[in-house]
Amino acid sequence: MTTHIITATSAPAVGDIRRAGVGDRVVVRCSAIERKDFAKYWEATGVAFKRGAVVNVRNREGS
Repeated sequence: MTTHIITATSAPAVGDIRRAGVGDRVVVRCSAIERKDFAKYWEATGVAFKRGAVVNVRNREGS
């Protein structure tokens, strides 16, 4: 199980998110929307979700 965390200042490669699937988790922190490339990450997160990854969208950084 791999956990991918997307924040304003750090994130794995978009392709890594897109390839995530069953057994993986993608955490999108609220600060991630500040990224200029956020739309690409959001789309990749949707692909990961479709492939079976658990997706958590956090409304607070500490959660």
